[in-house]
Amino acid sequence: QLQLVESGGGLVQPGGSLRLSCAASGSPLDYHSIGWFRQAPGKERDGVSYTSYSTGSTYYADSVKGRFTISRDNAKNTVYLQMNSLKPEDTAVYYCAATSWSHDYSNTWTLPSNYKYWGQGTQVTVSS
Repeated sequence: QLQLVESGGGLVQPGGSLRLSCAASGSPLDYHSIGWFRQAPGKERDGVSYTSYSTGSTYYADSVKGRFTISRDNAKNTVYLQMNSLKPEDTAVYYCAATSWSHDYSNTWTLPSNYKYWGQGTQVTVSS
């Protein structure tokens, strides 16, 4: 059973940076596609970024393009989300999620229902 644990959240000033980590255990991540989502109070859970296990392609929400970068280190069984030029509207709980083994949802990666495994989330607050 794959388990995911996020870390790296915190309080940062506008314009600052954070790197979130999603550490996996129980199964190698090599054959799982990974998505990062975020949820602000009173709002729906939105897709932020995605990395395909099969093609290595990466995808981003328009709101974070050019500022966020997703990457994976299969040797460490960890996926990262580097977040630069943070804005107050980036404030949310950030979740990583994994698809079932050998599933790729590159065309519908923003749908939470495509992911079988979820972490507990890490809070990111962007404020001066």
